[in-house]
Amino acid sequence: MLSFLRKRLIASFIAVLIVTMVIFILARLQGDPRTLYTDENLSQETYDALGRELGLDRPLVYQYGVFIRKLAVADLGKSIHQRRPVFDIVLERLPATAKLAAAGFLFSIVIGIPLGILSAVKRGTGWDILGRLFAVLGHALPSFWIAIMAIFIFAVKLDLLPTSRDGGIDHFILPSIALGWAAAGGQMRLVRSAMLEVLDSQYVVLARAKGVSNEQVIFKHALRNAILAPLTFAGLTLGGLITGAIITETVFAWPGLGLLAIDAVRSSDYAVLQGVMIFITFFYLIVSFFVDVLYGLVDPRIRYG
Repeated sequence: MLSFLRKRLIASFIAVLIVTMVIFILARLQGDPRTLYTDENLSQETYDALGRELGLDRPLVYQYGVFIRKLAVADLGKSIHQRRPVFDIVLERLPATAKLAAAGFLFSIVIGIPLGILSAVKRGTGWDILGRLFAVLGHALPSFWIAIMAIFIFAVKLDLLPTSRDGGIDHFILPSIALGWAAAGGQMRLVRSAMLEVLDSQYVVLARAKGVSNEQVIFKHALRNAILAPLTFAGLTLGGLITGAIITETVFAWPGLGLLAIDAVRSSDYAVLQGVMIFITFFYLIVSFFVDVLYGLVDPRIRYG
């Protein structure tokens, strides 16, 4: 197990280096950052002094080293417009995004897994058709369209749920559905296909022949052996929901990282945008690492292989 963890840590460290390189290069491709701090009437001396202050007179390798060193101490620079540390700004918005992602993740698990089990057990019936239709619609319909239609039906026409902002439990219903429907559809399809494969296996047929109850066959024999792929998908979905929250947060005016990123793009506040990208990327890598570890715990063949 220690060897397995060591390999995953090394892979995660390499991924972090690659991601930081990509973010650093993209930031430099945006152009000279001094143009965001200055105006056209600035003297050349002040312009050069600002370049020395920002380290732009040094080689790119040195600039990357400074970038990594600051990143290690959570120094993401300062916002151009708010004149505040980016780390503090992102940290203020993180809880709202985390709560929304958790709500969407809970929706995908609570709806996707039971519906996948039901669809596999009742294959060929109306329940199976309903489950597959739910999955197809989740993948076919854009999340922003689902969000807009949910607001129109449940908030405008029926006046049952609030339309925007972070608040009580009722504020999470529409955003979590819009955010988690595609993930729930993917979870349903994975659980269904994995369950069908296991239900047709020889040891399940043997268990039924021995007189094992249908509930034990489904949940003890079939689901336990079919859960590996859905487990991986669930972990990666959690990371993906943080990224996918950008569109949902914009539609519902949700005060999270997604709306912060959109505002940063509109105002050309690249320091804030870079900070949001780093937070989202690191969160995704951390979730992926724990999914790998959990995958190895569930299936000994992986960790010993």
